[in-house]
Amino acid sequence: MKLKISFLFIILSQFFISQQGKIINNQSTAFEISNKNEKIEFMVVDTELKDKKPIFLWCQGSLPYPLYVNSKEEGIWMIGGGISNFDISTIVKYYHLVVIAMPETPLIADEKDINESYWYFGNSKNKNEPTIEFQKADYLENYVNRAQKVLKFLNKQKWVDHSKLIVAGSSQGSKVATKIAIANKNVSKLGLFSANPFGRIDQMIRDYRKDAEQNRISWEKADKEIEKEYQTLRDAYNPKKVEENPNLLAWKSFSVPLLDDWLNFNKPIYIAYGTHDIASDLNDIVPLFFIRENKNNLTLKRYLNLEHNFFEVENGKTNHDKPHWEEVMDDFVKWTLK
Repeated sequence: MKLKISFLFIILSQFFISQQGKIINNQSTAFEISNKNEKIEFMVVDTELKDKKPIFLWCQGSLPYPLYVNSKEEGIWMIGGGISNFDISTIVKYYHLVVIAMPETPLIADEKDINESYWYFGNSKNKNEPTIEFQKADYLENYVNRAQKVLKFLNKQKWVDHSKLIVAGSSQGSKVATKIAIANKNVSKLGLFSANPFGRIDQMIRDYRKDAEQNRISWEKADKEIEKEYQTLRDAYNPKKVEENPNLLAWKSFSVPLLDDWLNFNKPIYIAYGTHDIASDLNDIVPLFFIRENKNNLTLKRYLNLEHNFFEVENGKTNHDKPHWEEVMDDFVKWTLK
């Protein structure tokens, strides 16, 4: 009996969940799920988890952005995986907004450990290169597995309404959101922003073609660069190359096409993208596949003259003084409530 109790204690001590959470900047509550092999941090955008509401899981894009930055001059301020661009009050009125910290990336990072683009470089010798730890953890299946653990934890909380589960993501996060929706039967609606139905690496190829077509580069240059993209994907499927360069893990996993997953998801799907976004311009043909399969669960929303992050494009240049993320997200939230 003592042996069984001791064994149980060992198991419990290796798997710790912060049930109470920690208030950050009077904006959100941070939680941690951890064992001896991994730590998963996430935040719920609320400081008093009393009202029972469904979960809105936001899957952030690529690169190791912390959810918060600790600055000497400004104090703690939120990046939040991009949610700082939204009108958060619109979302939290109806949902518990949840964002999971990137793997091997602190939820709160000190300003000295982030680069000029605001992402975490930590112990990397190059400020513009993520840590090796992050590179080894930066693959699609890992993001999905981590999200499943967070959702399992949330499913047990008294303040969670199980009547619906909204999962959404932008750019790379749209791929994570897609795979979560396929893996988790509780997902009721799926939101995809600036998504690429055919993976990741294909947009590089299309970009070179467009540059050549518009005489920005020669076709000879485009030909060489396209061949390099093929080689990158070949290397990503070569275990020896991946061991030498862990960054290839992401290129392999995030270059998997998503169209079949979208077609196999039989609940409502919402796709929003800017017409000036090379990454997501193939979304224009996605409805053809749904029509062919006689499926009517797709809502497609084009935002004219906007780019990948929903800024306006004027004379071929992004105008960062004219953002539209609030409008884009408000439209989606209204759709989820229908």
